[in-house]
Amino acid sequence: MKLAIVTAYPPSKVTLNEYAYHLVKHFRQQDAVTEVVLLTDKTEGAKDITFTEDGCKITVKECWAFNSYANIVNVTKAINTVAPDAVLFNLQFMKFGDKKIAAALGLMLPLVCKLKRIPNIVLLHNILEEVDLESAGFTSNKLMQKLYGFIGTTLTKLILQADTVAVTMQKYVNILEQKYNAKNVTLIPHGTFEISEVTPNYSIPEGPLQVMTFGKFGTYKKVESMIEAVEKVRASTGLDLEVVIAGTDNPNVPGYLAKVQEDYKHVPQVLFTGYVEEFEVPILFNESAVVVFPYTSTTGSSGVLHQAGSYGKAVVMPDLGDLALLVQDEGYKGEFFDPTSVTSLASAIEAIVTNDAHRIALGKANYEAATAYPMEKITGMYLEHFKAIISSKSPQKDVVLESSTVQKYI
Repeated sequence: MKLAIVTAYPPSKVTLNEYAYHLVKHFRQQDAVTEVVLLTDKTEGAKDITFTEDGCKITVKECWAFNSYANIVNVTKAINTVAPDAVLFNLQFMKFGDKKIAAALGLMLPLVCKLKRIPNIVLLHNILEEVDLESAGFTSNKLMQKLYGFIGTTLTKLILQADTVAVTMQKYVNILEQKYNAKNVTLIPHGTFEISEVTPNYSIPEGPLQVMTFGKFGTYKKVESMIEAVEKVRASTGLDLEVVIAGTDNPNVPGYLAKVQEDYKHVPQVLFTGYVEEFEVPILFNESAVVVFPYTSTTGSSGVLHQAGSYGKAVVMPDLGDLALLVQDEGYKGEFFDPTSVTSLASAIEAIVTNDAHRIALGKANYEAATAYPMEKITGMYLEHFKAIISSKSPQKDVVLESSTVQKYI
């Protein structure tokens, strides 16, 4: 199978680029895949396709740009050129842009593939029915929220034109089937990026206990409460704690972390790492005593939770939305807190950093949950779905859609 993947990809900073890196890493090791073709966004630096493991050929074709109205035409041209056997779209609703028309045009690409009779799957990481638009930084205006809801329903109908839509949580399957009467939705878990061949020893380095959070911050991920909670734990326990804030601003809130750093410069031992490269991720997690999710809402299955589990880490999570469901569905465990209460967050952190046995027990449970769905298994599931799609299609001649034809669907 010559598999094309439409996605952002490192060094891109567009959402889901890290997930794509791990998809590619494991697809290329599947015997059924003879070539992976990356249909990616344009970046200044070269794409990170150097892997230590053996695998199939990787071809990179930069053919789209964030917020470009021409993405649907340019990606279609690229698909015509590379002639893949199947196409996987690694998507969320703002993947191709944060402007409504640019985003919508990009999301028409699965329909284009279907018209061309190219087997295609959309990996949809979130659904708008489960996104708190105000917390996620879209809008607080109630009228605009209704408009976004209408637009979201329309875009979802477009995405559902794919041969198969894969989502990472059973709740999403239920919503899409009930609201849209969809018959082509399937559950494929998020998966765990890296699982060490050596079982974690659950030890942590000497020195300050690191209380770490990882992500893109400023919308529903806010770090002020975490800093204040750690201050409370320091005061009540006397423990030497270091706050590690790993990651960058959410694109919707530029300058957020710089402002937090200035506002809390009086608080000792608060480290802002900036963007974390792939090779730095194991160090980041292995040196942490606990991983905190200072979220006010959720927008899908958490990649960071799966990473924390793969390194055998205890976690502190808000008792809300998709994170709570993920614990129920996949077996993750942690200390929960009320996202509106700094005191509640402090209590959850304290319960872990003051009790090594509890910290280790949570880490072991999370490692067990993470190892149930390695990326090798996840990519295998996608290939099985592709095989089923291919076998179901009649052997009619493929339709070639030129740019002029594509215009009809814009």
